[in-house]
Amino acid sequence: MDGKVAVLGSADFVMPFAALGLDTFATEPQADKVTQTAQQILKQKYSLVVVAENIAGHARTVFDTTQKKATPCVVIVPFTTEPSGVATESLGRLLKVATGIDILQ
Repeated sequence: MDGKVAVLGSADFVMPFAALGLDTFATEPQADKVTQTAQQILKQKYSLVVVAENIAGHARTVFDTTQKKATPCVVIVPFTTEPSGVATESLGRLLKVATGIDILQ
């Protein structure tokens, strides 16, 4: 599990990460496909999972179980769509776990 990084999102989102040599998982923004791919990522024991904000809502049920564990660290990042606030909320939760401070209040 040392240092493995997975990137989950649309083909356009994961392409630059693939060029960097990271493990990428391109998926359609459909709940069942995103959920299935997220479960596949968790089985492979990655340390860091980068998720595109536009599909993060579909993967939330899968990744919520890992939020209280040290690994994998799931980071949601905005993509080309209008930000929905999911990435900011997720980062706030991660920082609260790490520091004990709710920076969003």
